[in-house]
Amino acid sequence: MRVHGVAGQVFVWLLVVVVLLVGAALTTLVLQARSYATNVAAGRTRAAAVALARDPGVISAMDGPDPTAVLQPLADEVGKQGRFDYIVFASPAGIRYTAESPELIGKHVVGPFEHALTGPTTDSFDTPGGRVVESGAPVSRPDGSVSGVVGVGITVAHVGSAVSRQLPLLFGGAAVAIAVGTGGALLVRRRLERQTHGLGPAEMTRMFEHHEAVLHAVREGVLIVGEDGRVLLVNDEARRLLELPPRVEGRPVAELGLDPGLAGLLASERTATDEVHLAGDRLLAVNNRPTAPFGGGAGSVATIRDTTELRALAGQAEAARARLRLLYDAGLRVGTTLDVARTAQELADVAVPRFADYATVDLADAVLRGEELFSDLGTGQGPRIHRTATSGSGDDWPFMPVGTEISPLPGTPEERALETGRAALTDDLRHERAWRARAPEAADRVLSYGMHSLITAPLRARGQTLGTVDFWRAGESAPFDDEDLSFVEELVARTAVCIDNARRYTREHRMAETLQRSLLPRRLPEQSAMEVAYRYLPALHGVGGDWFDVIPLPGFRVALVVGDVVGHGLHAAATMGRLRTAVLNFAALDLPPDELIARLDELITRLDQHDTAGAADDGESAPVTGATCLYAVYDPVSGQCTMARAGHPPPALVHPDGSVEFADLPVGPPLGVGGLPFETTELRLEPGTALVLYTDGLVENRDRDLDAGLAELSRSLAGARGHPSPEDTCRAVFDAMVPPRRSDDIALLVARTRLLDADQVAVWDVPFDFAAVSRIRRECTDRLTAWGLEELSFTAELILSELITNAIRYGAEPIRVRLLRDSGLVCEVSDGSSTAPHLRYAATTDEGGRGLFLVAQLAERWGTRYTARGKVIWSEQPLTAPEFQFEALPA
Repeated sequence: MRVHGVAGQVFVWLLVVVVLLVGAALTTLVLQARSYATNVAAGRTRAAAVALARDPGVISAMDGPDPTAVLQPLADEVGKQGRFDYIVFASPAGIRYTAESPELIGKHVVGPFEHALTGPTTDSFDTPGGRVVESGAPVSRPDGSVSGVVGVGITVAHVGSAVSRQLPLLFGGAAVAIAVGTGGALLVRRRLERQTHGLGPAEMTRMFEHHEAVLHAVREGVLIVGEDGRVLLVNDEARRLLELPPRVEGRPVAELGLDPGLAGLLASERTATDEVHLAGDRLLAVNNRPTAPFGGGAGSVATIRDTTELRALAGQAEAARARLRLLYDAGLRVGTTLDVARTAQELADVAVPRFADYATVDLADAVLRGEELFSDLGTGQGPRIHRTATSGSGDDWPFMPVGTEISPLPGTPEERALETGRAALTDDLRHERAWRARAPEAADRVLSYGMHSLITAPLRARGQTLGTVDFWRAGESAPFDDEDLSFVEELVARTAVCIDNARRYTREHRMAETLQRSLLPRRLPEQSAMEVAYRYLPALHGVGGDWFDVIPLPGFRVALVVGDVVGHGLHAAATMGRLRTAVLNFAALDLPPDELIARLDELITRLDQHDTAGAADDGESAPVTGATCLYAVYDPVSGQCTMARAGHPPPALVHPDGSVEFADLPVGPPLGVGGLPFETTELRLEPGTALVLYTDGLVENRDRDLDAGLAELSRSLAGARGHPSPEDTCRAVFDAMVPPRRSDDIALLVARTRLLDADQVAVWDVPFDFAAVSRIRRECTDRLTAWGLEELSFTAELILSELITNAIRYGAEPIRVRLLRDSGLVCEVSDGSSTAPHLRYAATTDEGGRGLFLVAQLAERWGTRYTARGKVIWSEQPLTAPEFQFEALPA
């Protein structure tokens, strides 16, 4: 049986009460029966004792010679008829005359008996056979003397046997009473279950507490109406909102004086959600729901809210949400680029018209240039401030245009904001005298547009003030208040960080760009082997490490190099300069392309190791690994082009007929990776062939992969009509290939090949004999005469004589002499030995050792380069002999 509910607990308590009552009644009856039996026994024994004591026959028998003979039969007869347990006659001394057993006659009575000599007595005591009631009386002679005593005893149980026979009837009645009580408790339990829905005491208590809370604590009106339209329950808030009189429970809703529409809704069972009704001067939102089947019978329950009181809070919450939304949008829209002016314009645009009607941003000139601020804004020695961005909700513009210098004079809102470092509020511009005095005409124009309120905030970031921002409101817009001040400070603080980031980026970008341009060739060197044009564009955001160079080599040869360093910024530009310098130095050694790139790879590996070791000390890491390079050497005498590359895109060849192909050049690993050798490819190029070198920024970007970029480059090169110059080719390629928003540097080098005419080259094979030297000198002199260079004959003969003699003396066969005439005169002597000549100063006593010293004095340049079959010693002279050449020689 469930006892957790109130009905179950009431049933248990009623059952316990019935059982206790019946038990108490039975106990009372039993105790009464026992008391009655004791009283009956006492009365009977006392009456019998007194009657026997007064019997004359008993008196005479006690005084007779044999009392026992007379009294024993009397005792037996009376005990049997009276149903006594025993009757004892004894002498005044307590000696028995009678007894139940003959052996006790003549014995002393057990227990006290003396008190019976003075008058009738009754005593009760417990025996093993049960409780016994005994009465005694004295047997008195006519003279009043006592001749003996008589005692009558009876067991109470023998007297109460009649009562005991009534106990089953009593217990039966008790059982009937318990059954009737249990039935009544069950009926009460069932009735309570229907009314309490099986709830327990704790639940009933909690329900009562909730009921009290709804009535008195809930700040929303609650009104319950029965199916007859009468009010069943109304809480305090509903009384206040509806202005109800006291004690409305039980009254019809229609008699409460409410608006008919509201009264009709409350009295009906119609469902309504946030239905607005008028109650006095209040605008109430009413929700109405039927109580059935949740609340028993038909009826309705209504909840009521006062929307007039929430209107102000809702407006404040909406304004706060709008400000938070504006801050969120500002975080997305302001600072999208690292351009100072663009970031300032984004701030002005995001504030209009959602926060202000107009906005202006004024920044220091140093901020626009990306420079550091070394003095405070607004002071006489401080940097100038210029209007940088403007935004307005109207078509006309009453403010000073972009570029106008702004003077934060004392007393103006700008000066107050700069001095305090906090946003300054001007709630009425008409009373702002200092602001009007700075530019009266401009101020009158602003006021004529209806401007009435202004907030000026300083742009501060990392301890520096970068400028100021003005927010204006005009016309019917509400004036700014103190809450707008805190919002402006948050908005401007975020924007100031973006502007300072853009300033720092501008500074670094300009430094890197300046460094990069200073490290790139400012103009191409003069050379006659190729007609060269180039283009270079840095990335829009962050200068990279793309570079190129044109290096004249001995023998009118020319080297072309293009490279790319991974990363952007100052480190990439500085690394590019190091690589370019290294290439220039390696090229001066006249190394083959594969050996030069191998030396460059070894250099970068050492640089990486050094930079990595330094990074452990200063916490920075700037590895060079990943740089690419392509190096090509073109010989205008043979038309041979030797190339090698390290991870760089292949060069394009535009043949004289307009066809385009990419050189089949083995791909080496990027510089600094190591592990694989670099290979060289030799091509023979026809005169007029364009050799196109470029960096990956031209052919690869986010929207175009490398293969698509190479195909586009091939189409742009093939689309050039006729025989365009390298300059025209550069322009056509850039017009077709450069993306509008480039994310990487782009370098392009276009070189159209030339060949020296046959009459510009003279070659002689020299026998391995000193006697052949004179013949070669004469033939060289004849060739110089034919070229019109007779004035160079003497110095050329001396140079050739020394070089040929050294080749025969220290070199090996075959020996060959070559004269080249172009922008200068080049004399080359090659032999099959790899022994390097050394320039030294000969002592006055030495017979030799002055040959190379003489060559170095007579030639403009000289040097040695090594080939696969030996070496070449060369010298270069200008086509015009300098005056007093021989006077400069030491004696």
